[in-house]
Amino acid sequence: MASKVLVTGGAGFIGSHIVEVLLARGHQVAVLDNLSSGRREQVPGGVPLFELDITGSIDAAFESFRPEIVCHQAAQVSVSFSVKHPEVDATTNILGSIRVIDACRRFGVRKVVYASSAAAYGPLETLPLREDMRCRPVSCYGSSKYTVEHYLATAARDWSLEWAALRYANVYGPRQDPHGEAGVVAIFSNALLAGKAPTIFGGGELTRDYVFVEDIAAANRVVIEADLAGHADPVFNVSTGEPTTTNRIFELLREAYGVDVEAIAGGWRPGDVAHSLLENAKLRAETEWAPEVGLERGLAATAEFFGGRVSGVRTRAR
Repeated sequence: MASKVLVTGGAGFIGSHIVEVLLARGHQVAVLDNLSSGRREQVPGGVPLFELDITGSIDAAFESFRPEIVCHQAAQVSVSFSVKHPEVDATTNILGSIRVIDACRRFGVRKVVYASSAAAYGPLETLPLREDMRCRPVSCYGSSKYTVEHYLATAARDWSLEWAALRYANVYGPRQDPHGEAGVVAIFSNALLAGKAPTIFGGGELTRDYVFVEDIAAANRVVIEADLAGHADPVFNVSTGEPTTTNRIFELLREAYGVDVEAIAGGWRPGDVAHSLLENAKLRAETEWAPEVGLERGLAATAEFFGGRVSGVRTRAR
């Protein structure tokens, strides 16, 4: 059944893909975004855009659109930035999310689907990471993401708010911002297309679970449409379950762009963990979702997107 869905951060990388998937399913969608990293042109025509910041008053969006469901993607997304600027991270990710949750309470929103993160787990030694493991985040970003999960659980108990938290693995794909500190695929792409050497931190053997943005959008759509009322623990990993080193990502992108550039070796960054791999069995068992885009196909699509924005650059077909 079609619903009215407000997507916070809906002009951004992940949010804009979610908006497109929801529209294709017949949902009525609006976007709330301060456009600090999102782009107005990424909001489809006809979709209301409320240019508001979740750290300030957002009532106008709720009063005008009257959403039934909120898909909460707006966030500060950089681990390294969060360690350097913890107050800014907490203001956006914790206090901003509390404002969203409180608006949902006051305006009768039925359900919230929240973008959490693998960073909530921290450096647990047993892999793959499962939702029932005790989280030990080591970055301010991971702590802020994990904190909001608890606020949502409280809102469910006190206000009967249906909710779900999706702990994303490392998301990549078209529209990712190559100029920030988050998103190694976009950062490498930007450097390689400019003929510059990117920096690979931690020796390049750090492993991550890279999941394509279209699979993330599909997971949000499935959870938005699922009946999770009364669910005992609606926290789900969204991942591929496959580990990939940073060096492997660099080699695949270098091949895709057809460039001969060597990387610069960098040290460890505060808040980084050596290995992160998420089990996705819970989401697969409880919904119709499964990852569909493999790494090579996803990187090829990403390279085509970034290469198409640079005049004269042709990416290699895979």
